Amino acid sequence: MDEALIRSLTPGVLTVLVRRGADFAAAEDAVQDALVEAVRGWPDDPPRDPKGWLVTVAWRRFLDAARADTARRRREDRVEEEPAPGPAPGVDDTLQLYFLCAHPSLTPSSAVALTLRAVGGLTTRQIARAYLVPEATMAQRISRAKRTVSGVRFDRPGDVATVLRVLYLVFNEGYSGDVDLAAEAIRLTRQLAASVDHPEVAGLLALMLLHHARRAARTAPDGSLVPLAEQDRGRWDTVSIAEGVRILQAALARDRLGEFQAQAAIAALHADAPTAGETDWVQIVEWYDELARLTDNPVVRLNRAVAVGEADGPRAGLAELAALDDTLPRHTAVAAYLHERDGDLDTAARLYAEAAHKAPDLAERDHLVRQAARLNSRHRQGR
Repeated sequence: MDEALIRSLTPGVLTVLVRRGADFAAAEDAVQDALVEAVRGWPDDPPRDPKGWLVTVAWRRFLDAARADTARRRREDRVEEEPAPGPAPGVDDTLQLYFLCAHPSLTPSSAVALTLRAVGGLTTRQIARAYLVPEATMAQRISRAKRTVSGVRFDRPGDVATVLRVLYLVFNEGYSGDVDLAAEAIRLTRQLAASVDHPEVAGLLALMLLHHARRAARTAPDGSLVPLAEQDRGRWDTVSIAEGVRILQAALARDRLGEFQAQAAIAALHADAPTAGETDWVQIVEWYDELARLTDNPVVRLNRAVAVGEADGPRAGLAELAALDDTLPRHTAVAAYLHERDGDLDTAARLYAEAAHKAPDLAERDHLVRQAARLNSRHRQGR
């Protein structure tokens, strides 16, 4: 079985059924049934026209379900609409699926799950494993999402910003189970970039590529986190970096700056530095200024404080940090880092330990605990 082929065909098959009048929830169920049949039959008898085969089988599954729920006249009308065997139309309506799955009435988690199912072609089990939740829980989430969008017109204008936000959420989940969500987000964003000419779509794709390029260097063999400054840059994926920079430069040249382009510009400056010491922190601060202007996001200002601490010295960074809400996520960890840079090791060790208790995941907590232990050990040795 060519899983990549199956997943690439799924959106197109689903849109054919929706355009023929099937509601989204019923169409999606029928497509999943067709995919099960494909898994069973294709290895021994692969079809000449895979998409046409899937459309035919899915439409028949939809009709079977409709016969159980509709009147005789309605059943006959639908049966008469069944297309003759032959090549499926080449229209690609994947973009409409993106907009449908990112409907504003859905919660972010439901929009992500529905996008992975309908556009990504993943099974409920795969999505559940990726998000580390029971399959039944994910099935309920997807079912509720499908019911929510079933009454939405398929040709309703979509919001690119909402679609991008959903894809960004998928990317930030990283990877777990048998589905690499970061790679899946890149695949889906490439698909979107091929369907819509928008500089922020290009900006998001560039951002993903530039971050993903550093993935191999982010963890040590024992699974512990490796900070950016300590990463082996020889392990960075230079091909992905070059592609990300090229896509970003083309987007920036259109002079329609958005937050994803600004984030990608910061990532590109990190990727461009041969060593951590050669990072252009002054320019990074300038890009954070642009990003703060675009988003007014307190987390952006927190990251900017780190950049100011690198560009103008740790005390300048601490001054920026003092103006921010100390309940922000990772605020304490940033304070610990800047105090260490300023030579106040006792305060830094205490803050690293405090930040460890607030860490959002085990890997980050362990990293912060090690930082505190390192400084405490150095302090004891200095006595």
